Amino acid sequence: MTASETHSHAFDQAISLTAKGDNLFAGEVGDRYQNMVGPFGGLTAATLLNAALQHPERIGEPVSLTINFAGPVQPGAFDIEAVALRTNRSTQHWLLLQRQDGEVVTSGTAFFATRRETWSEQQQPMPHAPAANSLPQLVRGERNWFANYDFRYVSGLFDPSRGDTNPSEADTETLLWTRDHPARPLDFASLTALGDVFAPRIFHRRQRFTPAGTVSLTHYFHADAAQLAAADDRHLLGHARATRMHNNYSDQIAHLWSDDGQLLLTTTQVAYFKE
Repeated sequence: MTASETHSHAFDQAISLTAKGDNLFAGEVGDRYQNMVGPFGGLTAATLLNAALQHPERIGEPVSLTINFAGPVQPGAFDIEAVALRTNRSTQHWLLLQRQDGEVVTSGTAFFATRRETWSEQQQPMPHAPAANSLPQLVRGERNWFANYDFRYVSGLFDPSRGDTNPSEADTETLLWTRDHPARPLDFASLTALGDVFAPRIFHRRQRFTPAGTVSLTHYFHADAAQLAAADDRHLLGHARATRMHNNYSDQIAHLWSDDGQLLLTTTQVAYFKE
């Protein structure tokens, strides 16, 4: 995919921002990545990160990102304020605020750093899985954010229409291959969105749709830009599970690996759910 093709990709259009003054960026929510309530949360997280990535004072690359979804993001215009709270020699801390009609709808913090070559070790191995191209692409009829991703499930498919799964025997684990659709070279923004493609764990546990949504997520980026570029536009292997669901809230822990086994992202989140 050429630079011009990447720029015209639906994802890049959706996270596009225009600088409008000191620390301020303007954007617009379209309908291409809509979810049940507002846009897909991974896209919102990627858009806030994009404000820091585009900021002229930015140093280094993202190491961690926390996004808090304070309220529904509505279709139409929004502003993002991206403030470098502190910049040290090789680290930088950011405050990110998304506003609509003067009200904060999403907040975030990001930690950037200039990485230095050191001793390294990967503790979390990639699970065994068939090659992505050997698995069928999941096709659903919804015209929403789901259509912008290529999903190839190894296990843990949520499908309430199947009728062959006993909810009392269901668990919360999912293993799948995924990437943007159409395929797009990987970068920090797209990896941010891909970290949130897993359906709420309550769906898998109960094998039915339940009102649910992410309240807060945190990404830990284990790779630098060069490693993401090496992953190119190939599928990533993702694994997600919950550890406890209690009194309206559930956690999720997930990991994403490149197809050569490099751990690229660890992500945790808390989601609400209703009976």
